[in-house]
Amino acid sequence: MASDKFPELERVIRRRTFLRFAATGTALTALGGGTYVLASTDDPRAKERRPDGRPRLPPGQRILDALKPMGGEPGDPSPSAFRLRVHGACDNPLNLDFAALLALPQTEQTCDVHCVTGWSVLGSKWTGVRVAELAKLAKVHDSARHVIFEAAYGYTANVRIAEALAPTVLVAHKHEGNPLTRPHGPPARALVPDLYFWKSAKWLTGIRFVKNDQPGYWETRGYHNHADPWNSERYG
Repeated sequence: MASDKFPELERVIRRRTFLRFAATGTALTALGGGTYVLASTDDPRAKERRPDGRPRLPPGQRILDALKPMGGEPGDPSPSAFRLRVHGACDNPLNLDFAALLALPQTEQTCDVHCVTGWSVLGSKWTGVRVAELAKLAKVHDSARHVIFEAAYGYTANVRIAEALAPTVLVAHKHEGNPLTRPHGPPARALVPDLYFWKSAKWLTGIRFVKNDQPGYWETRGYHNHADPWNSERYG
């Protein structure tokens, strides 16, 4: 899959210096359309602490009021076409259609998300199924150490299994109470809020449990293999 299939992300990365030094409180017109508000640096949320003691806003990030569309090769957004394979190192692989996904226990959560290009959206609302629930149903082997999120056109993102099975990690199908809109990977995407957002693969097609790590699309192109925003793990 060629990198020119992600032109939006490529252009935003080139403009991250602008975002870093943009005037606070200024309305920004996003590449590809849409207006986003850059929060003031005295936004009290930027000074809050998470339960683990880390600052709520990671270093180098600015607060936006809405998710930005970050490109990618779109998959089929139709729920009727959706199939999710849960496979790899497991005893009971799954092949779920959208109705089967909705029939599983649903989680509603509010969390923060952070993009490698320098923006964060705080307090975003998501609905979906915990990856940990899918792992339990699939009877994942104890030998599995990593999760590979698979998406349309061969896109993959690798996550350590301990982080992938965190209670905040979802196969998400709603954002802010509504079905995912086309730029954000409908009908379902991964949500891994404690890692940079490229790990939250859109247009999700599979979750593969593996023993050995398999760096994904961006990781093989110079991005950090782990992607912790609080350690500024942007590049390898």
